[in-house]
Amino acid sequence: MTDQFDLTDDQREIQELARRFTADRITPFAAEWDEKHIFPRDTIKAAAELGFAAIYVSEESGGINLGRLEAALIMEAMAYGCPSTSAFISIHNMASWMIDRFGAQGVKHKYLPSLVTMDRIASYCLTEPGSGSDAAALKTRAVRDGDHYVVNGTKQFISGGGENEVYVTMVRTGEDGPKGISCLVIEKDMPGVSFGANERKLGWHSQPTAQVVFEDVHVPVDNLVGGEGEGFRIAMMGLDGGRLNIGACSLGGAQRCLDESIGYTKDRKQFGKAIGDFQNTQFMLADMATDLEAARALLYMAAAKVTANAPDKTKFAAMAKRLSTDTGSLVADRALQLHGGYGYLMDYPIERFWRDLRVHSILEGTNQVMRMIIGRELTRQ
Repeated sequence: MTDQFDLTDDQREIQELARRFTADRITPFAAEWDEKHIFPRDTIKAAAELGFAAIYVSEESGGINLGRLEAALIMEAMAYGCPSTSAFISIHNMASWMIDRFGAQGVKHKYLPSLVTMDRIASYCLTEPGSGSDAAALKTRAVRDGDHYVVNGTKQFISGGGENEVYVTMVRTGEDGPKGISCLVIEKDMPGVSFGANERKLGWHSQPTAQVVFEDVHVPVDNLVGGEGEGFRIAMMGLDGGRLNIGACSLGGAQRCLDESIGYTKDRKQFGKAIGDFQNTQFMLADMATDLEAARALLYMAAAKVTANAPDKTKFAAMAKRLSTDTGSLVADRALQLHGGYGYLMDYPIERFWRDLRVHSILEGTNQVMRMIIGRELTRQ
């Protein structure tokens, strides 16, 4: 009965590979990246050498063609060192997968070889200044003009904005609403593409975030991913996987906070004994560990459902994202409390994880939207 809850030997090897990479290339440097707002492009490119830039891209396109559970294990492991960097790699994977899964051979051959190696890095462009949770209301428009689309509009909160070379962008080619949305691959160096200032953020300091502005950008029709009007469906399918990955990033960060708290409470002494010996501390740690394992179990199950294309995959992806990201923030907050005043200092990693994990309840669909998705699916049954 227990086999279904165990990782396979291959999955454990993948997890261990990601953990070793994190221990060597991410954890020792993450605090400096955060403090100095360093974008660690060399480290991210090194992850691509392990296949982590194309985790669920097909082998025909150069990827390693793993499932969503394996992807979650990788993201969780890397987030133990730096949730911001792990999430950035997740976004690149989502954009690459969209091109591989829905693109014609021409657009796949044009972009995937350099995305698989991360010689070029991809952003995902859906959100706009006036359309966040209501993504189907996006206004960036692409008008067909011969063998090109002419694109005008602005995308908001784009991870990698101004730094990345490729932007998988949702645009309006038709009527209002989701049926009028299409997906185009737009390059940084195309005339008319510009970027806003790098956003000053609470967390996620190791990656740039900026507006992406399109002014009469001529994009080849061949850069269309899927057919006209299929963009919203592609975007939502991408978000199922993206929600799992961001949930996994929360789990990895929360596990680090729990481990740091266990070590700290064993060493820190008050009233003549280690604070870890106090029942109140043990109860807090017990709740943190229990909540974390419960969220992890749901996320792994949801990942298996997305890989299997189960009918209820979207509902479970939303459930897992909601629970994992809320749990991640709660565990980080409890960890900061257990560290007392030291948890508030940058000399300890807890405050960085507290800041980085907070945004996970907002992006890839807010957790309020996750509840809407879950509730809608339940009432349709």
